[in-house]
Amino acid sequence: MTFFKRIFQSVQDMLRRADMKLLGLCLISTAFGLVLIASATGYRGQAYQMRRVIIQAVGALLGVGAYFIVSNVDLERLFERWWWLFFLFGLGFIALLRWFGVDDNTGNLSWLKIPHVPVSIQPAEVVKLIYTVLLAKQIAWFRENKRMRGLGSLFFPAAHAGLMFVWIYFFSRDAGSGLVYLVIYAGMALAAGLAWYWFAIGITGLGVGIGLLALFEKLPVYWVRRFQVLFDHSLDPSGVGYQQTHGMLALGSGGLFGQGLFKGIQSQSANGLPARQTDFIFCVCGEELGMVGCLAIIALEFLLVYRCVQSARLAKSSMDALICIGFASMIIFQTLENIGMCLFVMPVIGLTLPFFSYGGSSIVTLYIAMGMVSGVRSRTLPDWLRKT
Repeated sequence: MTFFKRIFQSVQDMLRRADMKLLGLCLISTAFGLVLIASATGYRGQAYQMRRVIIQAVGALLGVGAYFIVSNVDLERLFERWWWLFFLFGLGFIALLRWFGVDDNTGNLSWLKIPHVPVSIQPAEVVKLIYTVLLAKQIAWFRENKRMRGLGSLFFPAAHAGLMFVWIYFFSRDAGSGLVYLVIYAGMALAAGLAWYWFAIGITGLGVGIGLLALFEKLPVYWVRRFQVLFDHSLDPSGVGYQQTHGMLALGSGGLFGQGLFKGIQSQSANGLPARQTDFIFCVCGEELGMVGCLAIIALEFLLVYRCVQSARLAKSSMDALICIGFASMIIFQTLENIGMCLFVMPVIGLTLPFFSYGGSSIVTLYIAMGMVSGVRSRTLPDWLRKT
């Protein structure tokens, strides 16, 4: 009896420490996403539809379990073993992307296929978690030592972020995932107080560099075409502009309240909206649930970001605060980029809409990330010790 009582007490403590409001937002978003995934995959038959919904639901359940576990992990203590964690994940990441990567029909070798298992794993999603913790510790060290205006505070964390981008792109050709790593760094560095002029110099240098590469035809042709079509929507509507053209048709036909769930013309047609359960699920929502549905998605994503930022403000250490900011930056960027793709104002780079798009690796990673934020909130300082 004592044994079961201890287990019950441990479960109670675990539940008590977790941020249930944040978890509630995650669950509402996931449930909304499951409905949209069911609608987006219905045209391919009930078997295919149920398979995708079940895989996403199982991923969410695994994520919820991980959320509670991670909520009770002290990230400061976890960092004490960062060397071997980073080494193992880094080594595994290289091996997966170089020798065992699976093409997802976009030219990206960013998936690991497990034999006899109906799902694939995206290593970039998993490594993102450790990367965020490592980067937060680096930037926190510079901030605590009042070196955020020196070259070291710029070079070392930026080199870490840049290395991850290069690593991901050259091994998997997945520029979208690599950009998320850069944005996580930018969000953390900005929150830590890195001088604004470094951002101005970096953005200017990046723009000039990309312009020169394009001028001398050193960029991949499909990169250039994806940017060109943003300024001329009629450039190649049956090719590089096909996805966004159909996305705009879906969004434009939804009106205020949509055509009705499971009734969208583009969403339910076999030759309609492409990548509708992943990259363009926002368009499915717009067509079938209208502007009201789209605003509901935006509101949920905003509340998730707000909760992360709020947890950062209450954090007991710079490292914990920066981890929250890093994950908030990730959600902001992926949301803006994904919706921007659907609205034909951002290039298609294969980024999903957090908690709504189909993807087992993505949903589990998101729940673990939010579990880290929940853990930060559970270890906040008491009111009388906080700085006013």
